[in-house]
Amino acid sequence: MFFFPPIAGQPLAGPLYVLFISLEKPLLLTGLTRFLNLHIQVRWFWMASLASVLWLLAALAAGLPPFARAMGFCTVNAALLLYMGWIALKNSAGFPRWPLVLTATASFALSAHWLSGPGLIEVFPAWARNGFVLGTLLVLLQYLSLMTAVLSLFQSRLIDAESKALDLAFHDPLTGLNNQRYMKTLFDQALVLATRPHHVVAVFYIDLDNFKPINDTAGHAVGDEVLKTVAARLKSSTRSTDICARVGGDEFVVIATQLDEEAQAGEVAKKLLARLTECIPVNGKEYALGASIGVALYPQHGRNLAELVQRADKAMYQVKRNGKSGCEIFAGAAT
Repeated sequence: MFFFPPIAGQPLAGPLYVLFISLEKPLLLTGLTRFLNLHIQVRWFWMASLASVLWLLAALAAGLPPFARAMGFCTVNAALLLYMGWIALKNSAGFPRWPLVLTATASFALSAHWLSGPGLIEVFPAWARNGFVLGTLLVLLQYLSLMTAVLSLFQSRLIDAESKALDLAFHDPLTGLNNQRYMKTLFDQALVLATRPHHVVAVFYIDLDNFKPINDTAGHAVGDEVLKTVAARLKSSTRSTDICARVGGDEFVVIATQLDEEAQAGEVAKKLLARLTECIPVNGKEYALGASIGVALYPQHGRNLAELVQRADKAMYQVKRNGKSGCEIFAGAAT
């Protein structure tokens, strides 16, 4: 607008500016409606912009004065900006609100600027340049606020996706229990909190008895429901400070982190055994399970999770050898 040289006595800036505005407004509205996931026919934006250009051409052909030519073009652009501000304000729920409110405010201000421009220039010709500067500042505010909304939403979705990915990484998708990775990650932290004076940490290795026949005869869908019930019973039978994890098809580990004495580990094992051997109803039928539970204690049977799980697993196999469906504390000592 300031520096384009005239061609054949006619300034080039004017036609280029009209072309730019005629493309920019429908493109901006199209981008906003897609960002807000609105089902709006964007062709109306392009038709309105085309109408403003046709008005200019018709007004020029008819020899209308500059005020009349500009007023028709500016009215269409003001209407498009007014509509943009309205949809940004109305549909900000679920999106970064304050940037969209700023976008709407800038759009409303630009709409008023476009409507008042021809009249102000008619009265104060110097306003053409001052108004252009003001309009440019408002457009910058409009675009920067809209880009802030886009980037804020992107950041929010990225954080949500990361949270869901971590949830999937640390949880068993079938039962909702923690998985082995989570158990290993949190064990050291849990150990620090749980090994205060007179507190005991116990690792329970649980292998379900008679699960495979259920899975084979009733089908995997029923087997999945049985595992979900087992997981729910484990959660309801332990405290919020304990860790429940599924480590295999029908194998589970429970880490009790704040037991008052060693004897309490045996009581917890018996409680878990009694709960897991209750019949499980699925689709009108009841299925009976057993559970072999091996127990290892910190620090008597191991100084880290791998050692404790290994010795709890050995104790569990001793239960299997003794006839299944029981519980036993590891008989050896840490080496």
